[in-house]
Amino acid sequence: MTYETITLEVANQVATLTLNRPDRLNACSLGMADDISAALDQLGDARVLVLKGAGRAFCSGADLQARGDRPVTGGQGSYIALTEKYNPMIMKLARLDMPVISEVRGAAAGVGCSIALVADFVVAAKSGYFLQAFVNIGLVPDGGATWILPRLIGKARATRMMMLGEKIYGEQAEDWGLIYKCVDDEELDNEVDSLAARLAGGPTVSYATMRKNILYSLEHGYADTLQAEAEGQRIAGGSADAAEGGKAFLEKRKPEFKGR
Repeated sequence: MTYETITLEVANQVATLTLNRPDRLNACSLGMADDISAALDQLGDARVLVLKGAGRAFCSGADLQARGDRPVTGGQGSYIALTEKYNPMIMKLARLDMPVISEVRGAAAGVGCSIALVADFVVAAKSGYFLQAFVNIGLVPDGGATWILPRLIGKARATRMMMLGEKIYGEQAEDWGLIYKCVDDEELDNEVDSLAARLAGGPTVSYATMRKNILYSLEHGYADTLQAEAEGQRIAGGSADAAEGGKAFLEKRKPEFKGR
């Protein structure tokens, strides 16, 4: 399948989805949201997904130019774009049955910040930054930012990002707990490749269940989460990888997980 705004490659059970509008700093148009959603159904035998941007940026936000002046002067246009395009795409990423890594070089701004932070592991270059710039044009954060940011970094820092519109560079983002890791720019590709290879060789059913339970726990109470964990353990415990893990433990060897 071919796409107009992204590329998708699957190799060694690692899917790499690249936002591919470098001339627009990978601004996310409605078409890109559609392409991402479609690509998530075409991951083949992948066991991990890597999100990255072509060129100098991860994603500079929603494409205001492609959407005309609706986001600035017509709130209804933004509402329709979010509810029909961006939000379903982000939820599809959040519910994907495999680990997700975001590789952030340059800007992860606006909805691009939200897309990056959907990942289980966000790896940023020192030059990479996270920006909630909506305040600068009189809008409010979207793409789930007001849900995820306070949970990652607390209310005070989330409010700072959203109301002051400051760039949070990679090292500060790691210090705050906003992301998994910050590395030197020249080390970014290798760091992500190494992490992706490790996750691709892991117990995929277990990873998928962990993703589901983490998201569930953020929306439910302690008792409900205990029950969800028990249900998750039933699913993971019935997998071929769990059987292999137990066998490898008894045989005192490294398990060979197949993702089943």
